[in-house]
Amino acid sequence: MARTLVITGGTNGIGLALARHHSQRGDQVIAIGSSPSGGDRLRREAPEARFVQADLSSVKQTNELTDHLRSTHPAIDALVLAAFRYHPSRTETGEGFERTFALYVVNRWLMSRALRPALENAPAPMILDLCGVGGVKAGRIHWDDLQLERGYRPFKATMQGARAAELLATAYAADPVRYVLYNPLFVATGLFEPFRQPVRGLVKLASALFAQPVSKAVRPMTALIDNPPAAPLSAYVRGKPTTLTTDPAAARRLDAAIRDLVSPFTA
Repeated sequence: MARTLVITGGTNGIGLALARHHSQRGDQVIAIGSSPSGGDRLRREAPEARFVQADLSSVKQTNELTDHLRSTHPAIDALVLAAFRYHPSRTETGEGFERTFALYVVNRWLMSRALRPALENAPAPMILDLCGVGGVKAGRIHWDDLQLERGYRPFKATMQGARAAELLATAYAADPVRYVLYNPLFVATGLFEPFRQPVRGLVKLASALFAQPVSKAVRPMTALIDNPPAAPLSAYVRGKPTTLTTDPAAARRLDAAIRDLVSPFTA
């Protein structure tokens, strides 16, 4: 039976591979990307999928996107949160959010909350959040400096986003929506591109030698989308279940903090 999937970051890397797989087998796929070039790539590689352009680091554009999706797709079977971009230096969006925080944390919060009514209208809804769950070094939330105005480092921002994913999923998780956190680890998706030389060359070489091909990396993800786990909240590393570090009090605190941050843009 054909289902409806919304995929953020759906015009490149893992998101594109998922869009291609599910659209080719007859599912209705809405792939969200930030650029016309990404839309062209989607049309070449997954012509059955539908492209929607949006800057997901923008609260305003994300709100407009979710309003549109709810009106055109009253039932959504799966929401895949795959949008991510590595920022070597700290920059802010036009709305004043640090960009890693905006895309990796705020956008996931907005998409999952705003589309919940449409997800709950589906028979077996699920969210697949690609993040750093179960990583070697656990990140932490910098409560006194969420947007890292002091001492920004890209790895620090990325690891905070990974921890935020765990907490926000904890705050969200409840029947009937299954929330799955998924860490694909090292996948050949061109992740070396944002780095400066000589690091870029080293990461490119490591990717060629050790990274898992995208076609192989997405197989466990498609299996989870086809058959969501029984638990409201679960976590996987490269297809294998992993222990999730939950903290309900911290989860509620972060959920409330993001709600306060976006409230001026959602009134």
